[in-house]
Order: sequence, then C-alpha cells, then structure tokens
Amino acid sequence: MSGTGNDFILIDNRQSVITKKEMAELAKAICRRRFSVGADGLILIEESETADFRWQFFNADGSRAEMCGNGARCAARYAFSRKIAPVKMKFETDAGLINAEIIGKSVKIKLTQPTGIKMSQSVDLDGTKKIIHSINTGVPHAVHFVEDYSSTPVLEWGRTIRHHKLFQPAGTNVNFVMLPQNEMYVRTYERGVEDETMACGTGAVASALIAALHGHVTSPAKVTTSGGEQLIIHFSLVDQPAGQISDASRHEQRITEVYLEGPARFIYEGNLDSEAVEGSKKKVR
Repeated sequence: MSGTGNDFILIDNRQSVITKKEMAELAKAICRRRFSVGADGLILIEESETADFRWQFFNADGSRAEMCGNGARCAARYAFSRKIAPVKMKFETDAGLINAEIIGKSVKIKLTQPTGIKMSQSVDLDGTKKIIHSINTGVPHAVHFVEDYSSTPVLEWGRTIRHHKLFQPAGTNVNFVMLPQNEMYVRTYERGVEDETMACGTGAVASALIAALHGHVTSPAKVTTSGGEQLIIHFSLVDQPAGQISDASRHEQRITEVYLEGPARFIYEGNLDSEAVEGSKKKVR
C-alpha cells in the first residue's frame, strides 16, 4: 500500500503467522528494494483486547517505530477493507491508541498529543549555524525552515541532524520545510529508512505544527510532500500571551485535536516466495 508515496507491506498476522522473534528480520529482508518486495516499512495487523486491532510497525532496517502517520492511514484502510474494523476505528500502537476514520479512499487519523517541543536549537551544518526546532508527534522530528528545498542537501544534512547529540540516543527524523506564499512543502529524511522518503505523515504534522507556532500557517494546513501529493493537517491552536515562545510546556498545552488526512492506496496483493524472505522459513500470505 501507499500513503502519499510512503509505501508499506501489510500482513494480516491475527493468526500469528509471523512470530515476534521473526518480525525484525522479516522487515529487513522484504523491505529491501530490488532484492525483495521493497518498502519503507512493514506493518503486521494483530488481535487486540482493547481496540479493533493492534499493529506492529517496523522500519526498513528492522527497527521498531512507535508511530508512522502514513502507515497508520494505510493500516486503517486495510483493516476496513478486510472487515477487521468498522469505518470509525481504534487501534493500538506503541505511541498509544489511534482513532481513524475511512473517508472514501482517504483516511483521517487523530494523533496522540504532541510532546517535547523545543524551539531554536543551533546545529552546525557545513560550517554554518542553522536553527532547528523539534517536536514529538508520535515519533521525534526536527524541523528546519529553508528558502529553496529543491537545492537543500537533504541526505547530507538529514544524516547530520538525525545523529546530532541533541537528539541522542534515539535520534530523530528530519524535515526541511519551504513556505512560499502561504504554501507548504516538506522533504523528510526518515530515521530507520535512513534516506529521504516520498512522504512522512508524522513529519508533515510536525512541520505544520512548528510552522503554526511561528504564525506561518493555520488549520487546516495543506502540506505538499516530495512525491507531489498533499496531506491535510487539522489542529486547534490556543492563543497565549506574547513573550513565551521558548516555554515548551506552554507550546504543548496550546496544541489540541491533531488530525492527519490523506489518501491511502492499494497497490497490489500476493504471496511471498520463500526466496524473497531471507532468514525466514515461512511462506507469508
């Protein structure tokens, strides 16, 4: 499936076809482009006692991620299409309970409350001090505003910021944001994929919220991704007195009701041959 260019392999694992010990290695094996199916991540749908389902999410390098906005939208549409969940659903993630609603071929999800907002951190890029802002929208994100994102060295700067001491030990995803004439364009370097991706849902949300806190955008904010498609970010922003821009807790209290909306598409369905799954003896349907 594809969520605005973020692509994922989804497996119905309610019968525990894949054991927990196999999941990380399976993700690394089948997410390798040109050698296997190829994807940004692996999503396994499992039974839940408290929600419509639970997901297990793995990045292409086999690492777990607490949340993935575009992956969550794909998981919701998949679950609805397979009658695993109703049109309005709840499912468990490592970041918390996610609410989702199917709207035709699009999906709208409510994200958990953003945390860890830090404004105006200084990072050295190519010998020049750059200002970085950070926020956790289910997973950690750094946001850097640029004049021309087409000429921005996303891979080089992305790797530097992703591994910067400010964001250790977990590291961070990195978003480069351009705001021409009230429009919003975002390129994202994703932790776990270790490359630029065509889109990042939680990154689009992080970018929109940081931009809103700076007064650049209002809700609903439309974000154009690297793949050329748009995500819509809905949120409420409570006014606060001037002079409190550096107060992280007040920033977090200002933001409520955060939603991510956009298309989630089925690309194909099939069986994995055993030769596509290095290190696994199971055939996956």
